[in-house]
Amino acid sequence: MLIYLLHTHSDQAEQGRNPMNSNIRKPNHLINEKSPYLLQHAHNPVDWYPWTEEAFEKAKMEDKPIFLSIGYSTCHWCHVMERESFEDEDIAKLLNDGYVCIKVDREERPDIDSIYMNVCSLVTGRGGWPLTIIMTSDKRPFFAATYLPKEGKYGMVGLMDLLTGIAETWQKDRRKLNETAEKITGYFLEYGKARTIREDLTEKVLDEAFTELLDSFDHVNGGFGTRPKFPTIPSLLFLLRYWKRNGNQQALEMVEKTLQNMRRGGIYDQVGFGFHRYSTDSGWLVPHFEKMLYDQALNSLAYIEAYQATGKKEYRKTAEEIFEYVVQVMTHQKGAFYSAEDADSEGQEGKFYLWTEAEIEEKLGHASSLLKKAFRVSSEGNYADEVHQDRTGRNILHLEKPTEALAAELNMSDEELLNELEKARRVLLNARESRIRPAKDDKILTDWNGLMIAAFSKAAQVFNETGYSSIAKKAAEFILENLQTIQGRLLHRYRGGEATILGNADDYAFFIFGLTELYEATFEPRFLQEAVKLQQAMIEHFWDQENGGFFFTADDSEQLLVRSKQVRDGAVPSGNSIGLLNLTRLARLTGKTDLESKASKLAAAFASEVSDMPSYYTMFLSSIDFLLGPSYEIVLTGNSEAQDTDEMLKAIRTKFNPNQVVLFKSLGDTQLAKLVHFVADMKSIENKATVYVCRNFTCSAPTTEVRKLGNILRGNQTPP
Repeated sequence: MLIYLLHTHSDQAEQGRNPMNSNIRKPNHLINEKSPYLLQHAHNPVDWYPWTEEAFEKAKMEDKPIFLSIGYSTCHWCHVMERESFEDEDIAKLLNDGYVCIKVDREERPDIDSIYMNVCSLVTGRGGWPLTIIMTSDKRPFFAATYLPKEGKYGMVGLMDLLTGIAETWQKDRRKLNETAEKITGYFLEYGKARTIREDLTEKVLDEAFTELLDSFDHVNGGFGTRPKFPTIPSLLFLLRYWKRNGNQQALEMVEKTLQNMRRGGIYDQVGFGFHRYSTDSGWLVPHFEKMLYDQALNSLAYIEAYQATGKKEYRKTAEEIFEYVVQVMTHQKGAFYSAEDADSEGQEGKFYLWTEAEIEEKLGHASSLLKKAFRVSSEGNYADEVHQDRTGRNILHLEKPTEALAAELNMSDEELLNELEKARRVLLNARESRIRPAKDDKILTDWNGLMIAAFSKAAQVFNETGYSSIAKKAAEFILENLQTIQGRLLHRYRGGEATILGNADDYAFFIFGLTELYEATFEPRFLQEAVKLQQAMIEHFWDQENGGFFFTADDSEQLLVRSKQVRDGAVPSGNSIGLLNLTRLARLTGKTDLESKASKLAAAFASEVSDMPSYYTMFLSSIDFLLGPSYEIVLTGNSEAQDTDEMLKAIRTKFNPNQVVLFKSLGDTQLAKLVHFVADMKSIENKATVYVCRNFTCSAPTTEVRKLGNILRGNQTPP
């Protein structure tokens, strides 16, 4: 069986660039695309096609295999592979003569990417971008790898030899390739069949997930595993809920160690804020420098919840800094959010973010000694070329210890130190603005925007900052106006005035999540109404009527190799995990029992898979935690402008209580009651802010006292 088990590059990610001589080279078939990634390759000598029927028909007519390359615009190793191979005339001739070549932006077409990434994981035992697939014209793969050099090195097959060898096999012994394609396709078709449904998930599976996370936890640096190290925010959110449920201090300590070390590390942009995608080392020092919108959203959610759980201001400050970066750099003029910033600038990874000791001294003068000590700046530098591991003399700014410890060491107060570092940071930020900034992927994705809307909305609630809800509202309105069809269906991508590509399960799940959080931040019923409408559309077009759960693609989407369902949580949670949370919350917010029933069926559909390795499904388990309870449905009635209403809201929002939903009915309201019938008879007592609380489907008497509300939410009062 011709499956190549390659030792491919372990990094996931990375992009390509427009060639220097693009102005004289004839464009290929990508020239009219909107994707920044595809346009970067539009002047390659490779005759790239986008994923279209035209390309597959050409392969059939010319009896050629398909060479499929998947990446994204801010991916470093995608850039490398383009410069080494796709800009090379010899490689281009091999590809153009022997193959039909297709380029796919994995952010634009996650449906295609997820299928062939699963193929790569099966074939090679690993995944990442750039993703390289060779397949038949009917989309059945027989070869998979990630980054490939032009010539063989580092134990990897060279693309030159590979293309020559497969082209020869295609002509002389195609049976081997077809057998491999049949086996791979058969595996995925079999895997997609229904699995035996086990009994309902219980608290036991939460305990098992915690034990697995504890076993893989890095007790020195925080995070999980060794290297490369990703933030894995779904696991941190689960641990916070596990701590809340059981009072397990170890779970909270794991979250805090991870968040503190991430914030001090090089994975965090200490000058301009925001998180890079992941760290190549175990200590969060050396990142791959691309910045993804979804990372900003998920990381800020973790810091907000950690602030709720502990009251530590450093977590709030970090979330606020992330938001500052997103607003200043990643926000479209009409309010939606861009996708990413590149890892490379001027052809070098990280150049925009790195500093020599001489540069620091020149910009800061006498103040440089403090910053050099705080951020461990040295003449030899701490950044090494990844391939050759040679020191470059450039530094990644990072803090090796908490500022309190550093202040004590320098005989300064913590406040004095922070003030001095902030002054220095602003000087460096201004200096950095004169550099050539990394390219921005300015397409707008519905799913990632949904996550960012959720993060801003959560911050508006917890920090009591209406400015954040205004930002979230503007983004949500952009999606509703520009990425929704007249039939109420979501579209996936917007760029350059064009919205296209039918929405996938993540688009619906993440945007519904954002709308639900936005309702609780603003209490504008229209956002709750939109969330319910989209949830119904998601059920209609994505629900598996036979086995339960949501398919990734809609029932009227393009037919691919398989119609898959995703539940495993990675750097980004799965649509089914967030979908389970949405169904549960919307059922409690609206009283729609059919949504509660769907939530139970979704949980059961994946119970067997989740039970096999619970720590792979931590966002799903956070949703299970909500289903298991205790959970709260809270209705507040009163004057939205009154002080007692504000005090009640602060009591509800300040403490970490993730398994609750909150409705607000203003005096004289009729709009909410039309959507949520059970609030119709809930009235204010003596025109005071009055709260109604139900815990595990049993309701307490309404109260106008903040103290009594606190007792109820702490479980200290038994409902009558």
